[in-house]
Amino acid sequence: QVQLVESGGGLVQPGGSLRLSCAASGRTFSNYAMGWFRQAPGKEREFVARISRGGGNTYYVDSVKGRFTISRDNAKNTVDLQMNSLKPEDTAVYYCAASSRHVVVTKTTEYTYWGQGTQVTVSS
Repeated sequence: QVQLVESGGGLVQPGGSLRLSCAASGRTFSNYAMGWFRQAPGKEREFVARISRGGGNTYYVDSVKGRFTISRDNAKNTVDLQMNSLKPEDTAVYYCAASSRHVVVTKTTEYTYWGQGTQVTVSS
């Protein structure tokens, strides 16, 4: 089992920044690729970003490329999502998730462990 707890969400104005963090406990964190997903009201949960087990490879959905950065610290068992130039359409509950898959996967079904989510609201 891997337990994941997100933090860092909140209300921010358009163009602003937020940094989300996900703390992991349980099984060896570095065995898992980590992903961030988001779910807006009335919409399906969608993939946002993914980072490989060692942190050397990252992958983003097109809509956040150049604005969001995913990173991880295996010594601290954390994965972060730095979000810049935020837009109202980024408003959602953001979830971190862990996957044992060694290739880039973007489907929710490929991720085994999930956090409880943190709300991000972008509004003036």
